Amino acid sequence: MAQLLNKIKEYAKANGVPNVDFLQDVLLQDDGQGAYIKEWNLAIAQPTEAQLNSYEAAANTAEANATVDATRKAAYGDIGEQLDEIYHDMDAWRTRIQQIKTDNPKS
Repeated sequence: MAQLLNKIKEYAKANGVPNVDFLQDVLLQDDGQGAYIKEWNLAIAQPTEAQLNSYEAAANTAEANATVDATRKAAYGDIGEQLDEIYHDMDAWRTRIQQIKTDNPKS
């Protein structure tokens, strides 16, 4: 099940708002019964629970891809080391990066 903030991001993106600041635009709260929208300060209408639930699949995909991105980033290594690798053997670097992408596909 996707996190509420990711469903909100997908809803906002679908309604022309590419970025949501969860410290100013939308405030979430959890009093122990699950997260909910405490305050809505975006220029688009606040979504209903049903509307947010319709973004479940898109939010799940975004969460899965964020995990893949983090895994890839760790596997790529330090950018300075990558530049050195490119300088010494660009083909080996390309092969290594492609293998990382193959081993960690996005949805």
